[in-house]
Amino acid sequence: MAHATPPDDGTPVKLLLTFDPLPDRREDYFRYLLGEFVPALEGLGLTMAEAWHTAYGDYPLRLTGFLAPDEATMDAVLASTTFGELEARLQEFVENYHRRVVPAGRRFRF
Repeated sequence: MAHATPPDDGTPVKLLLTFDPLPDRREDYFRYLLGEFVPALEGLGLTMAEAWHTAYGDYPLRLTGFLAPDEATMDAVLASTTFGELEARLQEFVENYHRRVVPAGRRFRF
């Protein structure tokens, strides 16, 4: 007998995106990120929670975090065609792109 996936416990989760904007596409990057990417993710049910710039060290230049109220919402967003298109377009303006989902908490995560 197959085991069912346990029900989502309603714990908020965070999508972390790290990347380096391409120097020659920086203006287009800002225009896309603020004018299309963030509003579209918010329309899908995520909330922008943080945006960090690395001033020193060998880390990606940007870290952006988006909150979902639960894992089911995050899974639905990440599986959507819209997110796939948004993510692919973002990658036209950045390099060293990575994403991961972590439990939302009060401590900083990279």
